[in-house]
Amino acid sequence: MKILSLPIRQDAEYSSRRPGILNLKSIDPHFYELLKGLRAKVEYKMDTLNLRVLAVSSAIAGEGKTLTAIHLAANMASTGRKKVLLMDVDLRKSSVARELGLAPDSGLSDFLLGSVSKEKILRNSVVPGLSIIGSGKSISSPADMLAGERFISLLKELRGQFDLLVLDTPPILPVPDAVTISEQVDAFILLFRFNHTPHQLFRQAIDDLGERKILGVVLNGEEKKTDSYYHKYYGKYYQVTSTEGKQS
Repeated sequence: MKILSLPIRQDAEYSSRRPGILNLKSIDPHFYELLKGLRAKVEYKMDTLNLRVLAVSSAIAGEGKTLTAIHLAANMASTGRKKVLLMDVDLRKSSVARELGLAPDSGLSDFLLGSVSKEKILRNSVVPGLSIIGSGKSISSPADMLAGERFISLLKELRGQFDLLVLDTPPILPVPDAVTISEQVDAFILLFRFNHTPHQLFRQAIDDLGERKILGVVLNGEEKKTDSYYHKYYGKYYQVTSTEGKQS
């Protein structure tokens, strides 16, 4: 498994719920470069292995998987090379819709219950080439619904409609949902949050999925280096030039 360090800022200054989360150029430049690095590594592996369905998950809650899934899907679509679908398969929480500030319209659970068609749950985003399916209303037995033929058939149909499907799943250990869909998913990316995830629980999550299913691990939440450190190595690349030719 490959590991990519992706330090995601969790403070109020960089709240994922602020308008413009999908405007990739508005985020921290260093974080943006890390996202592009993650996208390049994932895209290369997916293309090389001919994979189409990628799940983003974690051992436990609070590791940053939803934010990573959103940014990865948006970054993939922004290159213009792929038509991408971001799907929230956490039928207990509407995490993707909440982070993006979307209205609680019909979503995956409503489709699985047979109350709406596929066309009713597909939503466009502000990023060209990126579509979204929210989780829909909360239901009592998500694992059973995700194991059903309706979900399996939906994924098969979406494989033919999109170049890449990015699935934001519930954490692996608290509920069985991620493991339930593992046979329908080509690969997983796991989040491991620095100073948050117990190593034994992370190991257990890997064992539950099976290492062959894991494309890589994203190390999240490492403490940010000092500004002087970044300025020394990256400063010239991250400075913005004003219209008057002065650096700001």
